[in-house]
Formats: sequence, structure tokens, C-alpha cells
Amino acid sequence: MYKVDFNKPCKVYFMGIGGISMSGLAEILLQRGFTVFGSDIKNSDITDMLSSLGATINIGQVKENITDDIDFAVYTAAISKDNEEYLAAVSMNIPMLTRAQLLGQVMSNYKYSLAISGTHGKTTTTSMMSHILLEADTDPTISIGGMLDAIGGNIRVGNSEYFVTEACEYTNSYHAFNPYISIILNVDEDHLDFFSGIDEIVESFKTFAEKLPDNGLLVINGDMEHKDKIVSELKCNIITFGLNPENDYSAKDVSFDDEGRPTFTLVKNGEAKERISLHSTGIHNVINALSAIAVSEFLGIGMEIIKKGLLACTSAKRRFEHKGVTENGVIIIDDYAHHPTEIEATLKAAANTPHNELWVAFQPHTYTRTYALLDRFAEALKLCDHVLVADIYAAREKDTGLVSSKDLCDRINSIGGHAEHFHDFLSIENFVEKNCKKNDLLITMGAGDIDKVGISLLKK
Repeated sequence: MYKVDFNKPCKVYFMGIGGISMSGLAEILLQRGFTVFGSDIKNSDITDMLSSLGATINIGQVKENITDDIDFAVYTAAISKDNEEYLAAVSMNIPMLTRAQLLGQVMSNYKYSLAISGTHGKTTTTSMMSHILLEADTDPTISIGGMLDAIGGNIRVGNSEYFVTEACEYTNSYHAFNPYISIILNVDEDHLDFFSGIDEIVESFKTFAEKLPDNGLLVINGDMEHKDKIVSELKCNIITFGLNPENDYSAKDVSFDDEGRPTFTLVKNGEAKERISLHSTGIHNVINALSAIAVSEFLGIGMEIIKKGLLACTSAKRRFEHKGVTENGVIIIDDYAHHPTEIEATLKAAANTPHNELWVAFQPHTYTRTYALLDRFAEALKLCDHVLVADIYAAREKDTGLVSSKDLCDRINSIGGHAEHFHDFLSIENFVEKNCKKNDLLITMGAGDIDKVGISLLKK
């Protein structure tokens, strides 16, 4: 594998530079004096920002973009092996790194590199850790898979030994990381277009945990079914968290305010400690916060700073984000949930938020996930009063006719739920305007572009 010498800036080319993680890496290299070129399929706020920082951006990916003076190139999983730029770089023998390989090398430059993993909750927990580290004046470098107001985007380049990033299991990309501290929030069935099932997913997280040095730290959800298998052969320090009081960090006496935000008593090694309040909603965020508290104390951060950081954390965009109230008095919330476990957590959080009826405009994300987890999706979505299901967001996949949004609606209705299928967003908007009443709560939900529905409704 090509090794980047961060003390000798050179010319680098990013294929797919407009992506959340790729753009963050590009910004880090720009700050370190590298000459950054890249491409994407269209202009965006992110590509405009990178251009303003000195990057040269090509719109469209053609072989002419690749020149023989490029020292190395970086590509994402979305770049196919028949991509013109990819083929051109290979033909010129330009060294190539995946996004994850570059991120792993970047992490090696920091003493306190933290990788936050798990099937669910990575972005929110990264937000929590970011707020705590900022409150502690550690001047961290942060790479997050969403837009965070506290850092004005998805990347913050600091000048200290602290680095925090998300670590996604998809395609085992996080196996290229080099963390000193890792969090494993949970392990669940997902990305079944890549993994064969839960056993392979557990094995993937086990391999990720084994990347830690002997003096490093794994903070892991002790309530997980597969925890023992993951930690069985580890030599590093291990801290557990969860709602079970047998964990090193747990919570009790959880209460919620009138906006669904929790306050809880922190329990450490069986002893009740502080009362801690969160801005993030839901019991699942109490669990996420426990992991952030454990890491923060390991780093020597005081409890008062931890409490301030957690309370200041409003989470990232599209994580139970209050968007506003329509002219008709309908409350609009947007959430990125696209897995049954995430949907259930979001709807339980919504139950603690004052409202009349609960509506969800849901956009399934990928055909493989919808097909594999169809029954679980139906059970989770049955928790709300009404489900308005948009067509499946294909992302990286093609429609083979295996499953449709109508199939999901039929399954929801067959178990006592109330779901309707809509082929376009305008139809959903019109239905909401006619049927949602004052103080009803509408959650636009999914990892695609369903948030456009809420944005449009609020403009009317």
C-alpha cells in the first residue's frame, strides 16, 4: 500500500471529492499544504467550499482529468472499476488509496485517535464526543458523517493530538483504520448486499476491535448479544456501557422533559453519580451518551465539562431535527433512520414529544435492505399512527423487481398498521396538507432525499 508522507505535501487527486468523508479528507490535506485536485458528478456546496480553500474541482469524471504529475489518487466505494478516471490512473501506474486507507493513515498522526463504530448512532455519538472535546478546549480534528453546526460542516481541522471520526462497517472499510480508542455502539443486521448475515457482521466488528493497540481502549455496549465474542481475545483495555447496571457505565432514573429530552443518573461501577441532561431525544441517546462519557473520563476530561458538552450537543443534521411548524400547525421533524432498529428508536423518542397523531413519511433505502428486513420494517413502522411510503431510494442499486414500497405497505397493513404508497413527493405533500391536523407530528424519515417533503411543506 502507498504510504503518504504528511511531512512532504504533494499532488493528490480525489475521485468523488464531493462526498461527506472524502471532502473532509481533502480539507485536511489542503490544510497540510497538499495540492488537491478532484472530481464529482455535479457541483454542490461542498465542492464550492473546497474550491474556495484552493482545491481544483472537475465536474464530470473523464480520463482527461488524470495527469501523470499526480502523486497518488484516492477513490470511494462508489467509483466502479470501469470508471474512466480509475482506469486512467491504473494505466499510468499512479498509486491508489481507498478513502478508508487514507483515513487510516491520517489517524496514525494523532496520539488520541478515536473511531466510533456501530450499526446505529455513529453520527450522533460523534457529535457528542465533538462537543465534549470542544468544550474541553482540546482543539480536535473532527470528521463526521453529517453536517454539525458546532463546526460549521462535516470537518474541523485542529492542531492537537485529538482526532475523532466515524467508522462504518460497510465493505469492512474501517479495517484500514488505526485508532487508539474505539467505540462499538451496537451490532445489527445491515448492509446485507455485502455481508452474508449477522455472523459475518460480528466477525467484522471483532476484526475492527483487534486493530487496537494493547494500551488502547475499547468502549463497547455490554448489553449486546455478541459482546463476548468480540472481546474474547482482546488485550486492550475494555469498558462496557449500557442500561444493565452490571456495566461499567449505566443509567437509571431516566426522565423526559416536554420535548422528549432525557435526564438520567449516571451509574459508574455500581455507584450513582451525577444527574446528566441531554439535548438529544430518546433513550437510545442516553446509551450513546454513556459511551461518550466513558471515553471522556478515560481521556481525563472532568465531569462538569462532559455535562456541558452533552447538553450543548444538538446532534447533527437529520437526526431528529426539528424543522419547524407548517401554516396549518403540523410539527415537522426530519430523521435519517433507515433501519428498523433506528426507526423504532426514533418513534419511541417521538412518543415523548407532545403531539396528537404521529405521521411518518418514509423512504426505504436500497432494495436489498428493504427485502431482507421487510418484516422488521413493518413491525417498527406500525408504532406510528400513519405511514406514507415513498418509492425505494435505490442509492447504489438497481431495481430487479424483487421488492417494492407497495410490498412494505401491504406488510404493515397486514399486521394492523396504516400505510399508503405514493410514487412521488408532491403526492405525499398534498396528502399531508389535506389530512394532517394542528399539533400532529410528521417525521420525514430515511437516508435518501425524503427531507425535501418537509422543506417544501414549510415553504407553503
